[in-house]
Amino acid sequence: MIAYPLSKRILDKLVASVLIVAVAPLFLVATVAAALASKGRPFRRECRVSRGRRFELLKFRTVRLGLAGELRLLERDPVNLTWAGRWLLKPWYLDELPQLLNVLRGDMSIVGPRAWPPDMVDQQVATGLDYRLRIMAGLTGPAQATKGMGGSRYVDLDLLYVEKCKTLRGWALVRYDLGVIARSLRVLARREGLTY
Repeated sequence: MIAYPLSKRILDKLVASVLIVAVAPLFLVATVAAALASKGRPFRRECRVSRGRRFELLKFRTVRLGLAGELRLLERDPVNLTWAGRWLLKPWYLDELPQLLNVLRGDMSIVGPRAWPPDMVDQQVATGLDYRLRIMAGLTGPAQATKGMGGSRYVDLDLLYVEKCKTLRGWALVRYDLGVIARSLRVLARREGLTY
């Protein structure tokens, strides 16, 4: 298990709390839009893995209710998205805002590899990559912060972050995380979200 230092925990709680307050009006707008587009059910829960433990990841609902099949596949097909998902929530990553509550609950960190579903984690572990069982999943990370810039494979960026967590101690890891957060905010500012 890779250490989750107190300084990183402090950063997680502080950033999540500040962001929840700062984006409260946006959170409200996104909740109303998701509720209107999905017949009163704005949130959805997905089983994910963080540091080897399963938890319920929170997201705003972006696909129409009553559709059968794999949710991940439905999200990739623009036909299945609600109007709120297509024009507001997905392009700006607003569907991810409820994950700040996951960070406050201690399910995940602000920075780390993406939280994957158990079946995808099992497939990755079968190839010999077990880092998702040893490290806290993140709302953002080096892989997400490079979106739209090409270059390294996401798994290589995840592994780079795992190495940083092993070698950087205390506030040095916090400084690195702050850099990742800043790069992620630039991705959002450039509107490099999913477009449909």
